[in-house]
Amino acid sequence: MNAAHQIALNLQPADWLQLLLYFLTLSLMAVGGAIATAPDMHRFLVDGHGWLSEAQFSSSIAIAQAAPGPNVLFIALLGWNLGLNAGGGTGPLAWTFGALGVTICMVGILLPSSLLAWQASRWGQRNRNRRGVRAFKQGMGPLVIGLLLATGWLLGSASGRPAQDWRLWLLTLACALLVWRTRIHLLWLLGAGALLGALGWI
Repeated sequence: MNAAHQIALNLQPADWLQLLLYFLTLSLMAVGGAIATAPDMHRFLVDGHGWLSEAQFSSSIAIAQAAPGPNVLFIALLGWNLGLNAGGGTGPLAWTFGALGVTICMVGILLPSSLLAWQASRWGQRNRNRRGVRAFKQGMGPLVIGLLLATGWLLGSASGRPAQDWRLWLLTLACALLVWRTRIHLLWLLGAGALLGALGWI
């Protein structure tokens, strides 16, 4: 992360506790995966508290989504960047705070939802033929789609000039249509997006 995008923070223990409580609460609303809650994380971390810059937030998501593994890794990067900001950017203190940020954010986002998912899956398996369970599963589809669309809008308009980013929106629409209508592997779309970005077209 470019040092120009870092923010000098003086976080108190109450701030770290607030961060933990926020992610504990947010975890229970992460229907459709952690990425679906990115708009609220942006509201809390960037707009509300100013603990992360816009560039740090967007880069954390982009790096984690490009890396192999679960998409929840972007939360670890958010915690890392927040910790670096709290520790002054570089050096052992910043790295210690970075590790603290990763730990707080990941424990907060994983613990409640993991326990709830474990219990709910056991209960749902036992009661899978009940009409209420089937209706709940079907009703969650539109909610998840709406949350993912909100995340896409947030990331697509991160530059603050959505009207000028028509190429990005066109690429987004083309990718959505390709995923919907073909069996093209997502890695091809990621590669095409990376190539277009490297060429400066988006």
